[in-house]
Amino acid sequence: QVQLVESGGGLVQPGDSLKLTCQDSGRTFDLLNMAWFRQAPGKEREFVAAINKYGLAYYVPGKGRFTISRDNAKRAVYLEMNRLEPEDTAVYYCAEDLDGPQVPSRRVPDYEHWGQGTQVTISS
Repeated sequence: QVQLVESGGGLVQPGDSLKLTCQDSGRTFDLLNMAWFRQAPGKEREFVAAINKYGLAYYVPGKGRFTISRDNAKRAVYLEMNRLEPEDTAVYYCAEDLDGPQVPSRRVPDYEHWGQGTQVTISS
């Protein structure tokens, strides 16, 4: 049973930075597209960023404050978030796509495994 475990969330002030980590227990991590999604209270889960098995990153236009990266040796994917804003407050989820194309999907249903999420709160 593959497990994804997110960490690194917390309460920070506007303008601060956070780096989220997702640890993957699976053996085929280096073959998979990985992504970060987030869900704010009362809203649908939305795509934030993805990275394919070759290390190419894809973002929502306008999310230049975020950087996704991966370390296949550690079976981990990261999301570095800078200049955080109150609107970034959400639960952040890591997800993996078992049979994704070279350009990762941005759709929630295309990801088979999900972590439990980590809360990120931006407040002064």
